[in-house]
Amino acid sequence: MKSMLATLAVAGALIVAGSAQAQDFPTKPINLVVPFAAGGSTDLVGRIIAEGMSAQLGQQVLVVNQAGAGGVVGATAVADAPADGYTILMGTIATHALSASLYATPPFDPSTDFAPISLLVTVPNVLLVNPEFPANTVEELIAKLKAEPETHAYASSGNGTPLHLSGELFKSMAGVDMVHVPYQGSGPALVDALSGAVPIIFDNLPSATEHMKAGTLRPLAVTTLERAASFPDVPTMDEAGVPGYETNTWNALFAPAGTPPEVVAKLNEAAVAVVNDPAVKERLAGVGAVVVGSTPEELAAHVSAEVTRWKPVIEAAGVTVQ
Repeated sequence: MKSMLATLAVAGALIVAGSAQAQDFPTKPINLVVPFAAGGSTDLVGRIIAEGMSAQLGQQVLVVNQAGAGGVVGATAVADAPADGYTILMGTIATHALSASLYATPPFDPSTDFAPISLLVTVPNVLLVNPEFPANTVEELIAKLKAEPETHAYASSGNGTPLHLSGELFKSMAGVDMVHVPYQGSGPALVDALSGAVPIIFDNLPSATEHMKAGTLRPLAVTTLERAASFPDVPTMDEAGVPGYETNTWNALFAPAGTPPEVVAKLNEAAVAVVNDPAVKERLAGVGAVVVGSTPEELAAHVSAEVTRWKPVIEAAGVTVQ
């Protein structure tokens, strides 16, 4: 009996200690893993969020770029990290909606291996070409690709990413052929699009915005069913000649599964405050990101719906990742 009472006392003390630690959270810097290379859309949004959350939490939120396998390397690292709130993930549609269907044996379960924190923003994708490439519209691009099959290539942020799938869906729906050239994130892909080495690219609107404004890349269409408020003159893919075409991406915060609810609540409160700050909203809107700022429960429901939505698209495109 004494032994049982002692065991219960120790367990109770650990629970109290854990609760106290959660209440004091954070007491040291937090690593925000961005699972793509620096310079891309997820990195851009991640740095804006990290800056704001640092101010909200009173501790530095440090961006750690951990690229590879379309976001899976960084996401897996977070799933395997201690569930204490000090390592969190800037998740995307790639890590939490596409990976479940792209891999024969998925490296993690997006619904059970993470604690959802908040859906931050939704982001249109955009089809762009180098200004030297002889296509000013989607119709002209389709005509050129049909006239010169197996000749041209398009860049994306990596195999199995929403930008890769945007390209594959375009090929399927437009009846054209292009070679896919994957990169370790949007940043490196943009370098070759800007140089003309791979003159066609599907990118997220935030990372492409400055190049569109400068005229160093020519936008042909956004991939959402509505035009982007930041570029109202750029048609949708549906308007530009590919009826029914629609893709997009999003950014959301996740912690490892088992993170204390009190810690998740603090991270959620800070993240939602950041995206609802008028100055941050303006910065995000300026690069085409639409603010959401959800509860953890709403993010969990969103992930489930996205996995269901993308599974038939991936199967129809025949895209798999080893």
